[in-house]
Amino acid sequence: MAHSNSASSQSITPMMTPLEVYRAKVSENLIDDPAQQQAVLALDMLFKQMMPQPNSTLLTHNDTQPIKGLYLWGDVGRGKTFLMDLFFDCLPSEGKLRLHFHRFMARIHQALREHSGQRDPLKLIANNLAQECKVLCFDEFFVSDIGDAMILSGLFQQLFEQGVVLVATSNIPIDRLYEHGLARHKFLPCIALLQKHTQMLHLNGSQDHRMNTLVDEVSEEALASTSQHIAPIGVLDFDSIFSTLTQNAPSIGQTHIRICQRDIPIVRATLSSEQPSVAWFDFNALCDGPRSQLDYIEIASKFNILMLSNVPRLGGEVKGWIRARGTEDGTGENQAVTTGERKLSYAANDDPARRFISLIDELYDQNVTLYLSCEVPLKELYQGGALSFEFRRTYSRLIEMSRNA
Repeated sequence: MAHSNSASSQSITPMMTPLEVYRAKVSENLIDDPAQQQAVLALDMLFKQMMPQPNSTLLTHNDTQPIKGLYLWGDVGRGKTFLMDLFFDCLPSEGKLRLHFHRFMARIHQALREHSGQRDPLKLIANNLAQECKVLCFDEFFVSDIGDAMILSGLFQQLFEQGVVLVATSNIPIDRLYEHGLARHKFLPCIALLQKHTQMLHLNGSQDHRMNTLVDEVSEEALASTSQHIAPIGVLDFDSIFSTLTQNAPSIGQTHIRICQRDIPIVRATLSSEQPSVAWFDFNALCDGPRSQLDYIEIASKFNILMLSNVPRLGGEVKGWIRARGTEDGTGENQAVTTGERKLSYAANDDPARRFISLIDELYDQNVTLYLSCEVPLKELYQGGALSFEFRRTYSRLIEMSRNA
């Protein structure tokens, strides 16, 4: 399920604008989507604002008045990531940074640990980011963690004051970020900052480009049932696939692999500089336990191919669960948040489903090839539950990864 989600190609030459690149791709084989044209024009205008002179570098904060960034939102498969990457690839190589939002937050948390005990660590982190980039692009802006919510207001305030321009993609509009989150009032200043410093554009086209491209090659129903990379348990012979992928190279000879200073059970794995590194995990090892986005970042960085067996049906009947009265830790001193007695609604299998969503996001972003053996066809993998909205993106990405395998 290898893929490339970047807009880069040999047809992008130095100093082409986003609009020129988009038109060139439409003339080649890209579907001309009227819903994308407004976003392309806005990205083109932003590009010209950042680079007013040919062959110039990106503007700095002192060069001009503050420039508004862009916040692109819409349903899955509408081309948000493609358009953002197209813009990013047109910019000079210096002064820009592109990250998945999960990776961005992992980096911020790591920096907070490194600056622990220092006065105003967010200001130090923002200063470092502003020196590294004038344009910050991140994909899949979605806030679900109170720690992240409380960090972002202070961080964005510092970044925008230093003239950093933000370009972001999301499945939801700005005013719905962290919509039902704990102590959401503490996140409202961040929403106001985003509304002030970015132009929000809705990609509301009816076309799902991932699915449209898929239909040209294989029916969605066929792929959802069985493919070379996704199939019900017992259809794919993982032992044979592993041997073929590794050319019968010896496994690492361990039952666990060290990830983020913790041991994670592994079925088989190879690490080689001469051929692709392959890791075979059971679903429960990666998604049904204390795993975080940091684990998935390290795994995706370490292995070229990941095999995941025994993926169960996810979701289920949504029930109400009472969270005990107490506190949740924030991100700094005096930031503990009283939870009270809160009723949460989710399915019993939603915790592993959320981890599976995060895993697929990271594998997708790092172009890792994925093999899955599932209890049910892919189209039936998530039923019910409270994560139906989030899982639509995961399903769409799995489809694209299969098509590009």
